[in-house]
Amino acid sequence: MSETVETWFDQPLVFTIAERHVRGRFVRLGPTLNTILSAHSYPPVAEKLLAEALVLTVLLGSTLKAEGGQLTLQAQTGGGPVELLVCDYRGGELRGYLKFDAERLVEVGPDPTLFALFGEGFLAITFDQPATDERYQGIVPLEGTSIGEAAEHYFEQSEQIPSLIRLAARHDAEAGCVAGGLLLQHLPEGEVGRDRLHTRHDHPEWEHARTIAATLKPEELTDPAHSLETLAWRLFHEDEVRIEPGARVSRGCRCSADYYAGVLRQFPESERVDMADEAGNIVVDCAFCSRIFPIPLEEIATPN
Repeated sequence: MSETVETWFDQPLVFTIAERHVRGRFVRLGPTLNTILSAHSYPPVAEKLLAEALVLTVLLGSTLKAEGGQLTLQAQTGGGPVELLVCDYRGGELRGYLKFDAERLVEVGPDPTLFALFGEGFLAITFDQPATDERYQGIVPLEGTSIGEAAEHYFEQSEQIPSLIRLAARHDAEAGCVAGGLLLQHLPEGEVGRDRLHTRHDHPEWEHARTIAATLKPEELTDPAHSLETLAWRLFHEDEVRIEPGARVSRGCRCSADYYAGVLRQFPESERVDMADEAGNIVVDCAFCSRIFPIPLEEIATPN
């Protein structure tokens, strides 16, 4: 690997191993993650789940190249204590929210399965490309021990791309929540200058890279003492690896009084009146950032 400025927090590291037809990316979230989590008082199990989901959102969302592209990750729950999980990524801006039944969540223990958290749930992964007016969505069961396993099934079923996903999160007394992840994928051979062939799960080059990547320990992903370049070197030092930094990640809740006023103006005036409180305001609560926006009816009144 060539020398580069080292990458630590809130910025993906993209890498390619051309000889093995493998691409991937690392990310470790810290300050941005804690800014998102600070909007709500999440218990440890909920914090870990949302943190890993946010890392996965960055790993997938940062693959979008077109301007304005957005990745949305949403869990459709089926009777578990987690009622809603939604995250999205657009142009480096990240946000996420988790709604849950606190009493039932306590009962699942410190290391629950996806079924214990979501019941008969499903994971919906949606790629929106406004520039080309395209939308792709895949839905897979929430099965296994982590949301990363469900995402691997998505790539296997919807994209036919062999993939390895590793996610980890921990809470540090000083740094707060730290979470990291790895996405490793087998490239179709045509993407590196050869005839395009269907990816094969038994391809020896892929199996070699996957076996090596699987040795990555969760604590390595969340250890701030090691840069992401160090992790890439530790795993793939036998190969020629091309690396480049991705776009920096920041908290990106897009809520504002002007935005909500514009949405409310689309409702009939009679419905707006019904939504208003005694003071004549329509009160909007943003679940992502836990901010409340009182929108006066007079500001969104229909012109005569």
